[in-house]
Amino acid sequence: MFVSIKEELRGKNIVIPENPVSNFLFNNTRSGLIWLVVRLYLGYAWVTAGWGKVTNPKWVGAEAGTGLTGFINGAIGKAADGKDVSGWYASFLENMVLPNAKVFSYMVAFGELLVGLGLILGLLTGVAAFFGAFMNASFLFAGTLSTNPLLFILATWLVLAWKVAGWYGLDRWALPLLGTPWSRKR
Repeated sequence: MFVSIKEELRGKNIVIPENPVSNFLFNNTRSGLIWLVVRLYLGYAWVTAGWGKVTNPKWVGAEAGTGLTGFINGAIGKAADGKDVSGWYASFLENMVLPNAKVFSYMVAFGELLVGLGLILGLLTGVAAFFGAFMNASFLFAGTLSTNPLLFILATWLVLAWKVAGWYGLDRWALPLLGTPWSRKR
């Protein structure tokens, strides 16, 4: 008469109910006001950082790449001293980013600006927050602390709240128009 749990559960869809707090924060449009504050804070931080780089000739323009080169050399130096930067990341910076500093300089400058605009406008909020978190993680790997841990945490929360984080923004209209990959008919 003993039936193993595996046999009993075979073929059944088990749904574990979500707790009320995370259900409110990540699925309820009423939490959109909370996410609006977070979005505007992050968006402002990214737009000001990006605008500072886009208008700086060391990042975009005649001297493009020199601003990033200084940052990379600082990270590589930290790794050589055994401080704050992992060897594998220093190797990536030295062999991949440094030789292509001009291209990466444009990518960082315009990437920061676009992430900030996406967050402020609430357009593709989850995507913008993902790329913001990705850049924050890159800066953290390079040994830059400042506000990066806080910005990374807030961006991660926005990624989790992607369905409702842009409710008070353009996502309210864009997401229903674009749909989601799992809701599209083939």
